[in-house]
Amino acid sequence: MGRKPTISRDGLLDVAEELVREQGGSALTIGALAKAAGISKGGVQYSFASRDDLVRSLIDRWTSRFDAMLDDAATDGPVDFIRSYIAATRTSQQAMDAKIAGLMVSYLENPEHLKETRDWYRGIFDRLAGASSNAQAARVAFLAVEGLFLLRINGIDEDGDWTSFLDDVEAVLTRLA
Repeated sequence: MGRKPTISRDGLLDVAEELVREQGGSALTIGALAKAAGISKGGVQYSFASRDDLVRSLIDRWTSRFDAMLDDAATDGPVDFIRSYIAATRTSQQAMDAKIAGLMVSYLENPEHLKETRDWYRGIFDRLAGASSNAQAARVAFLAVEGLFLLRINGIDEDGDWTSFLDDVEAVLTRLA
């Protein structure tokens, strides 16, 4: 009978998230994760064959959580969808800091990953399609939220302005829709 595993794949992802939060994306290596989890490198590689596989798993986990928040929201058109998107962004941003977002950006350096991300965004724009003023307002609000996300990666939220900027986007969306 083999030894019972002491840490699961999800447990390793939890430890990996903490490593990235504390030390940044460049600190996330198979060796660093093994040390932080208190297991061998081989134990980590049993779950994640490479650093790329590990990073991809983290991104997939975050994206799945975000998508689940969107899927749980009742939406009756582009404006309601964007309100749900803003709410999901608020919730997810509480858990994500610039170091994690930086890891996401480095993830996109791989052309295969970039294609997946483009496909995800195309899916969002498909939900916002249409020539109505509400669809246009929803697309502009979406672009504003995504712009805020990119600015946040660069440290714009040092003073905690992030939430008030999202409030501004919602207020303008309400006026336009």
